[in-house]
Amino acid sequence: MSKETDKGTVPTASVAETLAVMGDVFVPNIAKGVIIRRPKVVGMAEKLGLDKRAIQRLQKLNEKYGSGPLMLNTPNSKPMALILDPDDANRVLNETPEPFATAEWAKRKALEHFEPDMALVSHGPERAERRRFNEEVLQSECPVHGLGARFAQVVEQEANDLLALVEQYDGKLDWDMFESTWNRVVRRVVLGDSARDDQQLTEMLEKLRSAANWAFFHPGHDRVKDDFHERLCAYLKRGEEGSLAAEIARAQTNEITQPEHQVPQYLFAFDPAGMATFRALALLAAHPDQAERAQGEIAENSDKPAPKLDYLRACVLESLRLWPTTPMVLRQTTEATQWESGTMPAETSVLLLAPYFHRDERVLKNANLFDPDLWLQPGEAGNWPMMPFSGGPGICPGRRVVLTVTSNMLAKLLQGRAYQLDPPERLLSSKPMPPLLNNYDLAFKVDNR
Repeated sequence: MSKETDKGTVPTASVAETLAVMGDVFVPNIAKGVIIRRPKVVGMAEKLGLDKRAIQRLQKLNEKYGSGPLMLNTPNSKPMALILDPDDANRVLNETPEPFATAEWAKRKALEHFEPDMALVSHGPERAERRRFNEEVLQSECPVHGLGARFAQVVEQEANDLLALVEQYDGKLDWDMFESTWNRVVRRVVLGDSARDDQQLTEMLEKLRSAANWAFFHPGHDRVKDDFHERLCAYLKRGEEGSLAAEIARAQTNEITQPEHQVPQYLFAFDPAGMATFRALALLAAHPDQAERAQGEIAENSDKPAPKLDYLRACVLESLRLWPTTPMVLRQTTEATQWESGTMPAETSVLLLAPYFHRDERVLKNANLFDPDLWLQPGEAGNWPMMPFSGGPGICPGRRVVLTVTSNMLAKLLQGRAYQLDPPERLLSSKPMPPLLNNYDLAFKVDNR
């Protein structure tokens, strides 16, 4: 039963409950790395089942307080609320950016380290202009970007090099091998072929993202940030054909747009996309029936220059549902908001914990199973909030570019090959999928069919 204060505000958790949320939800996610993952902590979180504890903590609060938002008891800091109900989650996502702004204060402090003027942490006219620019460059509403054929070609070239390396290592594929290939794909897709081997650019961004993990607790790397932006601007000025940089060079801009602050997010967002791709490969290796369907789709589209690959896209989306790479979706209220249980004050940070909604076995029949059809059959999940790329007007504008590149990478790796997890019992289709899958220690045995 929901409780209300005398002032008619939404319910507030007790101090003990707030501390439990901090311990089970915030601390593990922050420790894993919000902006760039810390592999050792991810491995520890997987072994200890910390993501499951976070889901269970919110389920307990939902059962106690009911469906409405729940304020945390943080009297000496900025107000924060948890969203526990699917309708409320959909409301927050759909009513972005007013009154639920994407420019949440902690997010702003983190991203200031390398992209302070990015659309995601902007508001008002600045956000509108930067969002317009990103949607134009990324062709947000196109199922396959106009450069889709070129992106597929880049993926094929790099995947072939990776598979040749796999053969040299007796059919073994691990994360380090995949990540190096993935980074080359990302640099070519975003900046052009001349950036293919610019590993230093990637390392500079990783250093800035590592500082961003600490948000306002880290002074930042001003010299690295300046050098990174100078290097990035050189690629953008070149505007190499066949890359997003060329689209940027052609796009309309003004003094507000700040393209050099939008592009780091493209590079940044492709990093978790690589994690999702590698996990999707693991899911298919552990699920022969789904792998067979994937092979069928690959064969049907083998002669198309820019295939849409709906089933493989669904496999990537399932990877993101089972193990969200952005587990904490944050918004901030720009004004006081009204809910059935009372009023939420302005300037409240609002948290939607993606795993809580994605893996709620109380509602979703196959919450803990690999079920790509969830994304292929309209209405399969009803109005239950699924947010692999956030949602509503704040949804990631690059989601379809990401799905094009990730699905094509899966297709090129799988075509004519069978994958087995090493060890094979890492994932078993006969059991529920684990709360977290550590991509950093995944390894495969690859056999040519």
